[in-house]
Amino acid sequence: MSEYSHRDIEKKWQDFWEKNGIYHVDNNAQLPKYYVLDMFPYPSGAGLHVGHPLGYIASDIYSRYKRLKGFNVLHPMGFDSFGLPAEQYAIQTGQHPAITTEQNITRYIEQLKNLGLSYDWSREVRTSDPSYYKWTQWIFMELFNSWYNNDTRQAESIETLTAIFAKEGNQQVNAACDEDITAFSAEEWNSWSEESQYKMTLKYRLTYVADATVNWCPALGSVLSNDEVKDGVSERGGFPVIQKLMRQWMMRITAYSQRLLDGLDNIDWTDSLKEQQRNWIGRSVGALVKFALDGKEHGAEGIGQEAVEDSHAQSPNPHASYIEVFTTRVDTIYGVTFMVIAPEHELVDVITTPEQRAEIDAYIDMTKKRSERDRMSDVKTVSGAFTGAYVLNPLSGEKVPVYIADYVLAGYGTGAVMAVPSGDQRDWNFATHFGLPIIPILDAQKDVETQADATKEGKYINSGIIDGLDFKQATQTLVQWLEERGVGKGKVNYRLRDAVFGRQRYWGEPVPVYYKNDSTGQPLPYLLEESELPLNLPEVDKYLPTESGEPPLGRAQGWEHGSGNQYELSTMPGWAGSSWYWYRYMDPKNKEEFASQEAIGYWKDVDLYIGGTEHATGHLLYSRFWNKFLKDRGFVPEEEPFKKLINQGMIQGRSNFVYRVKSDNYSKPVFVSAGLKGDYDVTPLHVDVNIVENDVLDVEKFKASRKDIAGDQAEFILEDGKYVCGWEVEKMSKSKFNVVNPDDIVTRYGADTLRLYEMFLGPLEQAKPWNTNGIDGTYRFIRKFWRLFYNDLGQWVVKDIPAKPEELKTLHKTIKKIEEDIENFSFNTAVSAFMVCVNELSSAKCASKEILQELVILLSPYAPHIAEELWFALGNEEGKVSKAAFPVFNPQHIVEDTFEYPVQINGKVRISLPFALDTPAADIEKEVLANEVVQKWMEGKTPKKVIVVPKRIVNVVL
Repeated sequence: MSEYSHRDIEKKWQDFWEKNGIYHVDNNAQLPKYYVLDMFPYPSGAGLHVGHPLGYIASDIYSRYKRLKGFNVLHPMGFDSFGLPAEQYAIQTGQHPAITTEQNITRYIEQLKNLGLSYDWSREVRTSDPSYYKWTQWIFMELFNSWYNNDTRQAESIETLTAIFAKEGNQQVNAACDEDITAFSAEEWNSWSEESQYKMTLKYRLTYVADATVNWCPALGSVLSNDEVKDGVSERGGFPVIQKLMRQWMMRITAYSQRLLDGLDNIDWTDSLKEQQRNWIGRSVGALVKFALDGKEHGAEGIGQEAVEDSHAQSPNPHASYIEVFTTRVDTIYGVTFMVIAPEHELVDVITTPEQRAEIDAYIDMTKKRSERDRMSDVKTVSGAFTGAYVLNPLSGEKVPVYIADYVLAGYGTGAVMAVPSGDQRDWNFATHFGLPIIPILDAQKDVETQADATKEGKYINSGIIDGLDFKQATQTLVQWLEERGVGKGKVNYRLRDAVFGRQRYWGEPVPVYYKNDSTGQPLPYLLEESELPLNLPEVDKYLPTESGEPPLGRAQGWEHGSGNQYELSTMPGWAGSSWYWYRYMDPKNKEEFASQEAIGYWKDVDLYIGGTEHATGHLLYSRFWNKFLKDRGFVPEEEPFKKLINQGMIQGRSNFVYRVKSDNYSKPVFVSAGLKGDYDVTPLHVDVNIVENDVLDVEKFKASRKDIAGDQAEFILEDGKYVCGWEVEKMSKSKFNVVNPDDIVTRYGADTLRLYEMFLGPLEQAKPWNTNGIDGTYRFIRKFWRLFYNDLGQWVVKDIPAKPEELKTLHKTIKKIEEDIENFSFNTAVSAFMVCVNELSSAKCASKEILQELVILLSPYAPHIAEELWFALGNEEGKVSKAAFPVFNPQHIVEDTFEYPVQINGKVRISLPFALDTPAADIEKEVLANEVVQKWMEGKTPKKVIVVPKRIVNVVL
């Protein structure tokens, strides 16, 4: 093929690769392994735009590079194919989500293959495939059958826990468990019925059912994660989200809080992403303090001690006679002037007085409309409501009023805050707003009348038993005092909360659980047998909740276990299938295990993971949790799943605008070119960037495509005969008409050009704008590279001739640069190096096969199609450039053999002269003095001395 035709070349080699399984990977323990993974994509109906492939291209370049370096590279692709969009479409159309999902995946695969990505498609997995989610269900069952032993710091089989109970009760058990555990002896345990024993274990298991405050979206009929809620509405569809207490499956991720923190020190992730996880986990050292409810003395009706005691008898919370707070500043306890509890706190209903009931109820209704994320981030708004109740400060005995406020979350700490307005600005704002006292507690505090001062310096004042002490002394004294009296204790706390593990939706993994009534008629959850997996999604008539409010699975006819035992009707959340998928790629066809021990033992973990930062506190945290659990139970060998993580930046869209004139004087739409818009009152409107070239609008295509705002009669006021559009960099989206389809770029310029251009745009981790106008330069580079092999007449020009020294210098300088840049993931600078190299070799008219064959290998990770074509044309085995060896850098070829000496005459450089590196100083001096330019500046004078500094300078002193 003498002409460069990217369409023919790329289709040829993509077909060859697929037909011959070029990128098929064996679990070959004879070669060193390297595992490169892209974050699990969700196949949306819109397909890919040019921003999506950025990370895929980068991971592919690195995968191809590691193959050339002799590694057995696992580089798979699959789909996180359960999701809300497919289900919403199913609700609207009645079409099964599996059909939509299959269509979307087919489209994604077609687009990905067009980019020449070297995935081993034989290992593709889909979370919605029963052969895959069978193992997601299996992992759920293993979690249910496990507990977390704080002493051994790992998960263990539930049988080890029941063995301890049978031998010595639970007094010495240090476990991650429910808060309402009561002590029992071995004798008591052994006297209980099997049902009672089972109920007790439910309080210890790593997945369990509990009442939890969740993000409930009525329009979607589902619980949403915090990541799926933005500004109080669902990210998908923009529907209102409220806070609701619901019975939910939960995962005890909090058991792993410290290990999740510790593990961050051992992985190669960005500091910013690690910090996000550290903040989300939120480790803090402090104390638990009990504030007794003042039921008799505050005088509010309906809250006598009898009512409190009665609530204690009915509530599973053993602390109903007091409110417990966690504080990191127990030293400030004498400055407490009010308490704030979460609107969802279980005691709100118990302690609220009749006089305050209406105000409290109204405030709770308002709170339900705000997501937890909004409540946490809004630090400016002051709001709250007084319950009418009081608690007693355990140190001072002072009565403290109890408020509710939405900045306190039920799931963080104890859901209660002791407020110290002199030391905390938010408390100060609240106290000022509600007219509450502000008590200074340290002699170093300043201006507490105008703002809070959180200092720990100075000595304590107004603080009873700690007056005159410093911070460290005060803290130790108070913790000891609280512990001796049983009203508090020192404690390490975490912001991280147990994860809700359920969705009231159809399109998700069925939970492998059925319910059987206990002796009191209450349903108890039981696991399926492993032999009953997978529990497949049943058919339903609609994808909506039932008329009685049950999730869509409640519509399934005859879907039950055994004789009338109902299956769990919620499905697993979106993050379930993506929390372990990298292991399935290791052994995707295994029917007996989620992956064989041999495969896991070889691949171990992901060496390089590439994806977006938006998953920092969702997928990446849950994946680490599941991986640590699987390690604890002996199923995998590594503590962390992803050794190195790179977050690719966003490719932003370059929007174009037309300017419609605002005027009642026109009977038809009038659009004015950008350069003339200052003369008119105009409205800017987005226009499809695909009908704009170099900011010049194709007017006829615009009129045809936007009859809603233009139409055939529209008038266009041009400049220099053209309609010039305005432009702006924005997020790429359909609503802004700035989406560029990679298929169009591949058709026009080729996949190799697209791959190079996306890398050339800038550093991988940074955001950068897309500009189709700039791709021409990359396309010219590809064609210039081709002309090193074929001349303008289409003739082959490569010869078996020795390389010239300058050609070897150019090549090895490039080898060194490319290897360093790829290893440092600096893909943009590598593209620049290729351009410099091709320019230098073109100028030198290089035709040496010795040089050009190495250059083909060097470029192949970036532009595999043209590299494959030229590799074959050079006489090598067809389709095997990926099996070649990466060129070896030889430093001897870039050693300079001459040095350009600056020649100073009386301190001023007048000329530079080249000399061989081994030229003796005497010879350099002789030639310098004989040089015509030097003689001119010497003006016939005899030099007093000539100083030659080897490889530095020559100094002539007159």
